[in-house]
Amino acid sequence: MDDVNEPGGTVDEPSAAQAAEPTAPAAPAAEPAATEPRTTGPATPRAAVRPSRRVYLRRRLLVGGALVVVLALLAWGVAAIVIAATAPRGPGTQGGDGSHPNAAALELDPELPAPVLRQLEYVREHWDADESERYGVLGDDDCVNFTSQTLIERGWLPDEEWWYSEDGDAYAHSPAWRSSTLFRDYLAAHPERATPLDDTQRAQVRPGDIVQFDWDASGDRDHTAIVTAVIEDDEGNVDVFYGGHTDATWDRSVDDHPNHPETQVSYWSVIG
Repeated sequence: MDDVNEPGGTVDEPSAAQAAEPTAPAAPAAEPAATEPRTTGPATPRAAVRPSRRVYLRRRLLVGGALVVVLALLAWGVAAIVIAATAPRGPGTQGGDGSHPNAAALELDPELPAPVLRQLEYVREHWDADESERYGVLGDDDCVNFTSQTLIERGWLPDEEWWYSEDGDAYAHSPAWRSSTLFRDYLAAHPERATPLDDTQRAQVRPGDIVQFDWDASGDRDHTAIVTAVIEDDEGNVDVFYGGHTDATWDRSVDDHPNHPETQVSYWSVIG
């Protein structure tokens, strides 16, 4: 009898070979990859990134340039102070402390009387000298010793009260030769040699006259020098300048005494 296929078809029986082959076991399912636990602590700092050599050099150049500018400004400031302190002064440059006279200040009026011209030439030649073979030097008190020398150049002759030691020992000169106060007393006793003027009589002061200072208004005389210039402005104001020793000055203003605000200034009008 023929086989009749039922709806759905028939199922073939496995062959003997197929039945004999063992069945491979199924591969186990892959385990999920383990994940590291996430931490909530502070993050690890990142290592500093070094700038490139080019950037580094540029920074060094900028810093070095700024330093050079600062040093240059400091040097300029110091130089300006030094120049101002050592600039020539005197009537040719509106007065000053007299320690660095300029060429104009050192010029002498050729119309001055010959004795006065000789006196001022001596002052100009020796105002900053710190030694003298003929007269010696009185250390830090040489002002009257030097002033007396200039009067010898002017033509004065020594006398029994006012004289110098010929051996060059400055401390052996007469008291009137080397003391400001005693020199004042000597001049007051010899009106044939000089007459007194006070500071209100500046218009009568002449180059070659004697100027004296009383630093503390005590009545004595603390400093003596020689008038080197007298300048009157258009308004009638008179400026008197002097030169001498201790301190060494040429054309210093008689009004320049900042350390002695109580200073009193007086003059001696030299005769001859």
